[in-house]
Parts: sequence; structure tokens; C-alpha cells
Amino acid sequence: MTNINLEKKHAGVAASELIDDGMVVGLGTGSTVDFFLKALAERVELEHLSIVGVTTSFKTAARAQQLGIKVLDIDDAPMIDITIDGADEVDQHMNGIKGGGAAFLMEKIVAKNSKKIIWIVDSQKVHEKLGQFPLPVEIVPFGSGKLIAEFATQHLYPILREKDGKPIITDMGHFIVDLHLETIDQPHELGNYLDRRVGVVEHGLFLDTVDEIIIGTSHGIEKIKRGGFQKF
Repeated sequence: MTNINLEKKHAGVAASELIDDGMVVGLGTGSTVDFFLKALAERVELEHLSIVGVTTSFKTAARAQQLGIKVLDIDDAPMIDITIDGADEVDQHMNGIKGGGAAFLMEKIVAKNSKKIIWIVDSQKVHEKLGQFPLPVEIVPFGSGKLIAEFATQHLYPILREKDGKPIITDMGHFIVDLHLETIDQPHELGNYLDRRVGVVEHGLFLDTVDEIIIGTSHGIEKIKRGGFQKF
């Protein structure tokens, strides 16, 4: 196992220990979350936990069901007790960028309906400022060229996310534009700007959202909570 995967495993296993019997659990998307899902499935089997998962992507729903975790549609579920999700980048103010897996719209909806939100990341995802990871923006296909041109005039360096020369389509049927910014000095201002653009469905800035970040390291985990780092 590579060092990065070991860090992801440490974070995922630590998060799985936070799940109690009877919980409704938001299940995130991504490679670190997959370690969490495996560890959680083991607990469900060994401890006979009665939990229900609400997923943030079709991929996670299929993976959870494969592992024997019961999945419920968000509209059929009560309030979500805790959501465990990954992030592509976090800063020390507990803000983050999500969307490398193209699931951030569903991730935000699940987060909005959760009592507690925890992110799990490897140590390379933590930076002083956001922006090293391109910021995803989910947009409607109609008029997408006009919107991308506007982003370019605002020096947001947009690139339409494609695969095999065709735009990638999200689970909700939209396009994704990645903004290659390198550094985001004012994330709240940028978020407000994107929120006001007609044609923008959602963006990957998750600001003032998370309650705790579990960072996997080669030796264990660290946590960022309101008030600073904790090492374990």
C-alpha cells in the first residue's frame, strides 16, 4: 500500500468509528471515502449495526449496496445524523474545494441536510490557502459557452471538463467548468460571485460547512476542529 493510500485508510477507518447504531449516515464520494465504506461495512457485519446510508453520487450508491450497506433516497430519509465525505483541498480555516469526482452538487445537498459533517483527507490535501486544486463549477449546458467566456474575462481561467473530447456530464445532467486559479485569496467573495451567475447550478467551494476534518498521516490521524489541530 502506498503512503498516500495508507493515509487515506487511516482517515477512513477513524471516521468509521464515529458511526453509532441507528444512525442515518451521509456517504460521500471519492477514494478516501471508499476506505471509510469498507471499514463501515465491516462494522455493520461484525457488530450488526442498523444504519441507513444517504449517498452523494450514483457511484457511491452502487458501492455501498455492493458492500451490504442499506441505502435510502434523501427524500425518504429523516435528517442525516452525520455525513462523512472527502475533499480535494482544505485550508486551515476549515474551508474546502470539492468536486474532483463531479459529485459536489449532490454532496452539498446531503451536507445541507446533515446535523454534523466530517471530511476525511490525506495530508497532501491540506494547504494554507485554497486554489491549488482547480475549482469546479457545475453549469447548465444551454449557454455554457457564453458563461465560460464571461469567466475568462474575469480572469478565472476556465476549462470545460472533458473526456475523449466530449464534455463530462454530471449525475444531474450538467457540465463542469474547472477554474484554474492557483490561489483563492477571497473564497467567500468568489463564492458569492458564482452564486449570482445565471447558468451556474453549484460550485465546489464549501465554506463554513464542515464540523471536523480528519487528516490521515503515515502514523495515524490528525484532526482540525474549531479551535485548532489535534494529534492522535
